[in-house]
Amino acid sequence: MIGPNAVVLGPCRIADGCWIGPGCVIGTPPEISSEPHNRAWDGELAHAGVEIGPRTVIRELSTIHQGSYRPTRVGADCWLLNRVYVAHDGQVGDRVTLSAAVSLGGHVLVGDGVNVGMNAVVHQRRVIGQGSMVGMGSAVTRDIPPFSKAFGSPARLHGVNSVGMTRSGVGEDAVNVLAAAYAERRVPGEIPAELADAFAWWAAAEPARPLVSAAAAV
Repeated sequence: MIGPNAVVLGPCRIADGCWIGPGCVIGTPPEISSEPHNRAWDGELAHAGVEIGPRTVIRELSTIHQGSYRPTRVGADCWLLNRVYVAHDGQVGDRVTLSAAVSLGGHVLVGDGVNVGMNAVVHQRRVIGQGSMVGMGSAVTRDIPPFSKAFGSPARLHGVNSVGMTRSGVGEDAVNVLAAAYAERRVPGEIPAELADAFAWWAAAEPARPLVSAAAAV
């Protein structure tokens, strides 16, 4: 469903079961001064488009820009509340919640199952690891590791998202290992097996300014 006064520009792929609220703007050109701004709203366009996964809800007045070299992507089963902004080339995983007025800068990577509180802002090219929670009003200037809690301005690490991990079926031993490591602002030397995929994604993303010391090889 696409609500009244919403604008969707191509190339754009919207999967089944999505809800796009009134006044949303999806697919306008990337905000990069060297990129062209199309003179027409149809025909051959100069940018990489937008992809939205199935069953995602995008509430009223939200904006998603096209990518400059890859499609800007919002995954499946996401929940974007009103006035959310996803800038060019962003990659938002599955089951992500971006609360009201969250702003993601260009090229931001957000892992699966992340929850970002209202009015948080994320600096361009930052990485937010799977299963993390970012507190409302936070300014994210460093990369956030998987399954963590971070808040403040600038955002700082405040332990593990133990509730989220438990709800996702992560065992108590793995939660305790990660909690002990984050208390020392580091990644565990040996990653628990059930967290390996999340940390592999984190390492592959090559976080440039992590809140914790560099991840171990996984």
